[in-house]
This record gives sequence, C-alpha cells and structure tokens, in this order.
Amino acid sequence: MATLICGSLAYDNIMTFQGRFGDHILPDQVHMLNISFLVPTMRRNFGGCAGNIAYALKLLGGDAKIMATLGEADAQLYIDRLDALGLSKEYVRVLPDQHSAQCFITTDLANNQITAFHPGAMMDSHLNRADEARGITLGIVAPDGAQGMREHADGFARAGVPFVFDPGQGLPILENVELRRMIELATYVAVNDYEAKLLSNKTGWSIEDIMSRVKALVITRGEHGAQIYHEDGVLEVPAVQARQVVDPTGCGDAFRGGLLYGIENELGWEKTGRLASLMGALKIEHQGPQTYAPTRADIEERYQQAFGSSLS
Repeated sequence: MATLICGSLAYDNIMTFQGRFGDHILPDQVHMLNISFLVPTMRRNFGGCAGNIAYALKLLGGDAKIMATLGEADAQLYIDRLDALGLSKEYVRVLPDQHSAQCFITTDLANNQITAFHPGAMMDSHLNRADEARGITLGIVAPDGAQGMREHADGFARAGVPFVFDPGQGLPILENVELRRMIELATYVAVNDYEAKLLSNKTGWSIEDIMSRVKALVITRGEHGAQIYHEDGVLEVPAVQARQVVDPTGCGDAFRGGLLYGIENELGWEKTGRLASLMGALKIEHQGPQTYAPTRADIEERYQQAFGSSLS
C-alpha cells in the first residue's frame, strides 16, 4: 500500500537578528527603504509539504512516495537526505538550471518576521504525472505550483486513486472554479480553520456544501484539536498536550502524515484523527519540521498515554 505525496520539497533558511526591526526602520521613509540586518546565526531545515508529510508517514511505517521537483543547483543535499531516511526518490524530478524552492526567514527578538520565498523548481511540478505512478493506493495533493496541483488532482482522478486535497498555502494562487473542481475530484479535503473559511469564501460553498462532495472534510484547529466531517456526523478530535511548545512549523504536515496512515490502514475516523493529532504534538516539541524522531514504539506509548487505549 503506497501513498503518493504530491507537493513541494524546499529548504527553510532561518536567521535571527539580535535586535528589533522597528528600531531600524524609519516609518516616514518606508517609500525608499534600503536596509541590511546582520544575522550572526543561520540554520537550514529540510522542508516543503511533501517532504514533511512523507517524513511523518515514514515514522509510522507507511510507504511514502514523494512526487516533487528539485533544482539541479542545490538538489543533492535533499537527495542525500531522502536516501538517509530510506524515502523513495523514484518520482522526484531534478530540473536543470534551477534552484529548489526555498524560504528565507529573518526573525527579530520581538518575534517579528521578514520572509522571502523563492519557488524555483516547484513552479514546474506539473512536469510530473500522478497518473503514471505505479502501485499507488492513496494520494495527497499538497501545496505546490498551481498548475502542478491542478494536474495532480486530475491525474489521481484519471487513475481512480482516492486522494486528499490539501490546498494550504496554495489557496491564494488557485482560482475559485479550480478549487471547486479539485474538491469535486477529491475523496477527502484537509484544511486548518482559517483555510476552511477562505476555501468557503472562494468557492461560495458552505462547510456542509464541501462535505457533501467528499467522504470526509478534516479541519484542524490548533490547540483546540480537529473536526472530521463525515457521513455519520462530525467527530471532535481532542488535541494532544505537548510536553513543550517549541516550533509549530510543519505541525499541519505531521498531522497529515497521521491522517494518511489512518486512512490507508482503515483505522476508522476516531483512531485516525487521534493519531494525526498526536503526530502534530510530537512535531511541535522540536525545532524544524523534520527533526522529531520517535520510534513506532514511542508513538504507540504516547498514544496510550494520551487516549488511554492502544493504537494497534
């Protein structure tokens, strides 16, 4: 049972300015802004929605196949990472004369952020074809280049493969009619609570309208848990208490890894939702989206502690 994860692979470059941006920006001169910040420390995290989701699914023992694009200029570092994790590169395409997608985030001591995102090879994700992947029984269309997201949804539909539509950061770049079509092609939709409102506004469909078109609509709500709308009603999924809150980056992707594992293994919505919630909590306890590394035994133990029942 292989799951095809269509989405981005990216590098997150995170820097800290040892001061406050506001002390160095003149409000009456922003029309001619020209400023530089010294950032003595920098860390690079492996990220991108496809990479993060696949990482979580792999931790659970799932067979994750990534379909994504990297740029030849800097692909090797991520390729080596996938090899080290034992994740398949079969559907990872390296494009010449390009950089991989990457985010540059500078944070000041007041937790203000200035972010620049270079999509790079991600914009050519449509060169991959979801319907040409072999042995796939479940898929997800996660944030990626807009054309790639549209064509991956079509590809899964052509191949008769059930899939999760996870528009996420792709919501602003997808047109209303495109979103409606992708929902109608999807088997499941997964969004956070803010994205749910935006999706409803852009499509003109209520939550109930969206739910009527899929088998399940999953809405994550951060510290308030999640809701799963399905044919038998609305399931309230409790949040798992994290031992410490360090970094929320990638928590939604970790949740989706648990969601995919539960759907693929037919765990039922209650257990699937709880497992997904647990994966998000395990992630938030660590800095970076792919640095938490519990064993399967660790995950089962935390599940038992959180819910008083066995995952197996």
